Amino acid sequence: MHRLFFPLALFFFLSGAAPRYVSLAPSTTEILFALGLDGEIAGVSSYCDYPPSAAGKPKIGDFSHPSMETIVSLKPDFVFATGLEQAPAIEELRRLGMKVYVADPADFSGLFSTISDIGRITGRTQEARRLIKAMKKDIAAVRARASSVPRGKKVRVFLEIWRDPLMTAGRGSFVDEMISLAGGVNVAGDVPRPYCNYSAEKVVSADPDCVIMAYMDKEPPVKLAEKRPGWAGLSAVRNGRVYNDIDPDLLLRPGPRLTAGLKALQDKLYP
Repeated sequence: MHRLFFPLALFFFLSGAAPRYVSLAPSTTEILFALGLDGEIAGVSSYCDYPPSAAGKPKIGDFSHPSMETIVSLKPDFVFATGLEQAPAIEELRRLGMKVYVADPADFSGLFSTISDIGRITGRTQEARRLIKAMKKDIAAVRARASSVPRGKKVRVFLEIWRDPLMTAGRGSFVDEMISLAGGVNVAGDVPRPYCNYSAEKVVSADPDCVIMAYMDKEPPVKLAEKRPGWAGLSAVRNGRVYNDIDPDLLLRPGPRLTAGLKALQDKLYP
């Protein structure tokens, strides 16, 4: 597959033509911008909100239902998308003869492969290498700090993706990997699915030392938690260790800012 990427970048280099890219996912939009491709981005989804300059790009519809007509009108040389609910749109784009790259990394290793692939497609191989190197340096710093935490002293964490229904991240998710890298223990780490519903009773039984709410709310997070049956007695609630002030995109969006989320997570576990 990678051999097919080189002729496209070489074509633009030799012809002097400016390539045009469309991104259907916030994560791929962030990667494109991080590789310095602001001028080549012809359109993004309405959910692409970072960096701020993404707001000024033409919109091709929302994440789940991009407009084929708008995408075709932008005449992109490559479309960047993600998997799951975008699968029907990807199939239709390919039927229309569009070149589509699907980014669906499950962990940091997969994310680095995605960044490397996008760098090859766009002719930004060196930029991709520099970005990956910087992210790996951030991860190494987090690992070094986590290595000093004794095994029996690791903070046990429940990360709440949403409250109704209560959702969390299990084994095979970025969140589970991030908690482990930060030196914590994911109390839902035994769940064999990356993202799933989780009962409030299981949280009470697990009694986490820390609760991270990956969404914003006007009410203080400890107040939100202690209203739930049985949660007032949680160690995290009693010790005031319920947080909702980490930007959710730093924890849940598989892009270049995940290492910033990793560092923010570690600061909550080990202030």
